[in-house]
Amino acid sequence: MTRFAGESPGATDPLVGRHLLVTGGAGFIGSAYVRNVLARHDGTRITVLDKLTYAGNRANLAPIGANVDEAARFRFVEGDIAEPGDVEPLVAEADAVINFAAESHVDRSILDPEAFLRTGVIGVHVLLEAVRREASRAEAGDRERAPRLLQVSTDEVYGSVAEGYSKEADALAPRSPYAAAKAAGELLARSYAVTHGTDVVITRGSNTYGPYQHPEKLIPLFVTNAIDGQPLPLYGDGLQERDWLHVDDHAGAIDFVLRHGAAGEVYNVPGDAQLPNREVVRRLLDRLGKPWSLVRTVADRPGHDRRYALDGSRLAGLGWRRGVAFDSGLDATVDWYRDNESWWRAVRSGDWHAWYERQYAERLAGSVEG
Repeated sequence: MTRFAGESPGATDPLVGRHLLVTGGAGFIGSAYVRNVLARHDGTRITVLDKLTYAGNRANLAPIGANVDEAARFRFVEGDIAEPGDVEPLVAEADAVINFAAESHVDRSILDPEAFLRTGVIGVHVLLEAVRREASRAEAGDRERAPRLLQVSTDEVYGSVAEGYSKEADALAPRSPYAAAKAAGELLARSYAVTHGTDVVITRGSNTYGPYQHPEKLIPLFVTNAIDGQPLPLYGDGLQERDWLHVDDHAGAIDFVLRHGAAGEVYNVPGDAQLPNREVVRRLLDRLGKPWSLVRTVADRPGHDRRYALDGSRLAGLGWRRGVAFDSGLDATVDWYRDNESWWRAVRSGDWHAWYERQYAERLAGSVEG
C-alpha cells in the first residue's frame, strides 16, 4: 500500500471511522482511493456503488479481500448513480460521498457522447438531490450531520492552455463531450452549494497514471501493445503536453480535500511532471527494452487539446504535497503491467477488440513510422 501524500487524518478528523460512499469505486482512481483508505486501518467503512461498465472492474478491488479487517469494512453494490432508487438508500447511510463515477475516455466520448451525459450530468444531479435530502434530515435532527459530497473533475474542463497555468477561477472551456460533461456536472454541484447550501467540494486532477488503469489510455495501451510487439498508435506529432499525476497522489489529494477543503471550493490537483506524449512513450519503451520502431504516427483525434497545466497553489496552501516522482512512478507502473498480465489480458477481451478496431484500424492503415 502506498501511503497517501499530505497530512495523515488525525483523531480530530470528523471522518475517521465513519462511513464513506464511493461511487465509481471499481474504476481506476476510485479503486485506488478505496484500497488506500481501507489500508489505513482507522475504522473507516466504505460502500462502493459502481455500474460496472467497461471502466469498472471488480478485479480492481480484489486486494481488499486478502485482508480480513479491510474486507469487514467494505461493501460492494452494483448500481447506477443516475437511478435514484440505487443512490438514495446508500446516501442515507453515508457520512460523505466521493463521486468518481464517469465514463472516462475522450475517444469514447467522441464515439458515444450520450453515456457521458447520463453519468456526468444526470448522475451528479441524482447524487446532489440525495445529499440535499439528507441535509434536510440533519436539520430536522433525524441524523447526526449532513453528508459532504466531493465531485471528482478534471483539468480538461479548462480546455487547451497555450501558456501559463490554469487557476480555479479561470473560465471553463471544455473541447470534448467528456470534458463538457465533467464541466456541467461540477457547475451543477457548485449551484447546489450556492442555492441550497449543500456541502460540496470539487477537485480537478491532471492526467493520471498507475496500476489498474484501463488499457485504452495512453500509458497502459502503449505498454501492453509493446509487450505484445504491436504498433503504438501515437496521435499527430505526439507533442501534446500533459501534466502527469500518479494515481496514489491523485487519490490522496482527493481524500485530503474531502477532509480539509472549504465547502463550495474547487481545488486543482497538479502532477508537476509536464511532458509531451512522445517523451512519455520514449521513457516507457526504454523501461521495457522495446524499440521506437513500434511507434506509428496516426491521424489525430478531433479537437485534441494541445496542452494542460494546473496551478496547484490553493491545494498546496492547505498543506498537501505530492509524493511520487514521475520517473519512479512510471517505472513502477510499467513493471506492474509486466507483472500482472492476467489482469490486463482479461480487460483486453470481449468487446475490446471491436472498440480497438473502430478506433485505430483505419488510422493504423494510414500510419507512418513514428
